[in-house]
Amino acid sequence: MSKKKDGIMVILSSPSGAGKTTLVKLLSKNKKFQISISHTTRKARPSEVADTDYYFVSHPKFETLIKNEEFLEYAKVFNHFYGTTRTPVIEKLEKGENVIFDIDWQGADQIKNKKLNYKLITFFILPPSKEVLFDRLSNRDMKDKLIVAERMKEFSRDVLHWINYDYVIINDNLDECYSKINKLIDAEMKNGSKDYDKEYIRKHVNKLTI
Repeated sequence: MSKKKDGIMVILSSPSGAGKTTLVKLLSKNKKFQISISHTTRKARPSEVADTDYYFVSHPKFETLIKNEEFLEYAKVFNHFYGTTRTPVIEKLEKGENVIFDIDWQGADQIKNKKLNYKLITFFILPPSKEVLFDRLSNRDMKDKLIVAERMKEFSRDVLHWINYDYVIINDNLDECYSKINKLIDAEMKNGSKDYDKEYIRKHVNKLTI
């Protein structure tokens, strides 16, 4: 009656432009995590591939999925819907595969509140400063200054949700940030000691919200 060990769930959230998507791809590649592909009603960016980065669907299709209670979580962000369908995630976990989510704080809250019978580790990624975040957003495919301004305004609200996460990591250097997340996941899975200074994070958040 030996049952294969279930997989774990890891959530990475961040304000727009803080680097979570790059980190999710690194964890998927190096730790063999399965990326949960979200549905979204927004248009694909030039660098994005349909059915690999997102399932790009119409508003009516998304609303049908909501009506049929297909979503593990969903949220409206910047006037577009994003959501994770339940079945593919549960199937992977039950096969012993680890699943990583690239979702915002609203989705993370919904998954936590579902109290699923799988181990869940949550990370919130922050930029080293608002100035660095502004530069990152300005260099993306968002040339419109109004869009960047909207993202910066949203950042001031998003950052307040850091307290609801297991760990908050500052993405000043991508390799170092990835290494910290990697070590914390390993420590969680092995019940080892965690190198994590919550008071330092609290002070950093205070600087970001001045």
